[in-house]
Amino acid sequence: MKLINTFATELPWACEPVAPQPLHNARLLHLNHDLLRELGLEGVAEADWLACCGLGQPLATMQPVAQVYAGHQFGGYSPRLGDGRAMLLGEQQAPDGSRWDLHLKGAGKTPFSRFGDGRAVLRSSIREYLASEALHALGIPTTRALVLVGSEEPIYREQVEAGATVLRTAPSHLRFGHFEYFAWSGQGEKIPALIDYALRHHFPDLASGAELFAEVVRRTARLIAKWQAAGFCHGVMNTDNMSLLGLTLDYGPYGFIDAYVPDFVCNHSDPGGRYALDQQPAVGYWNLQKLAQALADQVDGEALAGALAQYEHLLMLHYSELMREKLGLGTWEDQDPALFRELFQLLASQRVDYHLFLRRLGELTLEGGWPAPLLALLPDPALWQGWLTQYRERLVREGSDDNARKGRMDAVNPKYVLRNALAQQVIEAAEGGDMAPFERLFAALRHPYDEQPEYEDLATPAPAWYCGGELSCSS
Repeated sequence: MKLINTFATELPWACEPVAPQPLHNARLLHLNHDLLRELGLEGVAEADWLACCGLGQPLATMQPVAQVYAGHQFGGYSPRLGDGRAMLLGEQQAPDGSRWDLHLKGAGKTPFSRFGDGRAVLRSSIREYLASEALHALGIPTTRALVLVGSEEPIYREQVEAGATVLRTAPSHLRFGHFEYFAWSGQGEKIPALIDYALRHHFPDLASGAELFAEVVRRTARLIAKWQAAGFCHGVMNTDNMSLLGLTLDYGPYGFIDAYVPDFVCNHSDPGGRYALDQQPAVGYWNLQKLAQALADQVDGEALAGALAQYEHLLMLHYSELMREKLGLGTWEDQDPALFRELFQLLASQRVDYHLFLRRLGELTLEGGWPAPLLALLPDPALWQGWLTQYRERLVREGSDDNARKGRMDAVNPKYVLRNALAQQVIEAAEGGDMAPFERLFAALRHPYDEQPEYEDLATPAPAWYCGGELSCSS
């Protein structure tokens, strides 16, 4: 492994050298072999992964650093955050020439840990590992997971839990908060260097800070449109958790909806619902405003305002297209928004499983009765007769073919979703030393649109007692 270290060498004032600390009785729990091959890392020995991710022994070309950044957390500005429980080990150049951060989470204290221990627990590490790969398989931009290490290190959270680390990867971990830190700490003169670094390494087709911001707006709009269509709630959309590259970043108390609840809140530290599912588009805009303010001394104000003005249109354009595909519609009609609204009203009032409804809707045909598997999801099928009739008439008008439409719908409506109930079952098994349920769920989530009959038990609705559960931020 021959890593390069452009962030550490070109932006030394944006990071601090750190040393990973060993975990007690660390053990390798999982390697993402397919991703290792993609990055050209398949030749690294398991013992080396354990050494650098669990034993506090960086490999020869690793130059661990913790990055500094700030952020708006639940609306309030925190002037100095940074990597408090994570460190950038270096950057791997893949066979295709792309470059990927190797970012280790849970390896101990850094200069930015404040009062924390710099550790992560097995529970949160499994959740991040599964979620990042699940979103990738769904086609949602995200960081990825390479290595999972467990241990017998006691970590004190709401209760004592076992320590763990996750080695995650992404083309970059640049955040909105990097720019906020230097803008509001009296170091605005360093922002041009940050912009230049981002342009050279991650946006080589762009030529200016104005073009960079416009692209960040576009990527953020696309990302959040995909979250909304997938029923994914991030849970902690602070600006320090917003990726400059438009990636899903920093998995905490996230959740996929089970029953359709538009104001679903997955984070029990968010009683006001600031980061509820239906608030994510607005929060994305608010966060982009904060990034624009941080860039205001370096980028023309009209250019910033013009880019921001495109956000809502872009998000709705992407979201409408995604939902049109999910409903198997090959064309667009002016009355389609009303069809969508009525569908969402019914889903919400009936608390119908969002994912299974869309998957089973693909079984509907232009003639005959309604599909029995679909009706089985509906508490009161009679309430749905009007909408289903309108939907069928809409399909008839565009000359939809049953088999072709089902194929298209199955390709965008997952059968396998990372429900929190499934994740919890896997976590409990892993905490007891059994990784088999993890391996099984990981395998199913890698191909969410395929039938995979061997995993049929993982495609059932969440237990009624678990629907809408909120989770802790602790990791």
